[in-house]
Amino acid sequence: MPELSQETERGRAVLPLGAAEVTGPSMVPTLHHGDRLLVHYGARLRVGDVVVLRHPFQQDLLVVKRIAERRDGGWWVLGDNAYAGGDSTDYGVVPDELVLGKVRFRFRPRPRPVGGDGDGDGQRSPFALARWVVSAARPVLCDRSASRRLRAR
Repeated sequence: MPELSQETERGRAVLPLGAAEVTGPSMVPTLHHGDRLLVHYGARLRVGDVVVLRHPFQQDLLVVKRIAERRDGGWWVLGDNAYAGGDSTDYGVVPDELVLGKVRFRFRPRPRPVGGDGDGDGQRSPFALARWVVSAARPVLCDRSASRRLRAR
């Protein structure tokens, strides 16, 4: 289950936007380990949104999941990776007050080149660099088709 950096909480008091970093595989293929997120705190939520929330049993742990549906008492949230777990199938409905914000944007850091001396100056093909530039920063959009697919599990 992705754990997010504590900078997310510090930025919340000053601005409605904050940063977070994903750890773990539960939102693959949408989000990957190491992705940086722009979170909009207090945003209006709807089914299909990717959100940052406090874990219902460990409230010092922040996680990122997709809203699958609205249920009595809160939101049913699921990870995009069915094999990773750590979502509402484990802990049930998430109360509204534990959902902190909506993920608006994802930035994928540049992968380290294979080979070289580990200082990040290894050779990289122009094609690989161009592919990273095109795919590194993307908005995280509401995916209603994914939420329907997730609800069926």
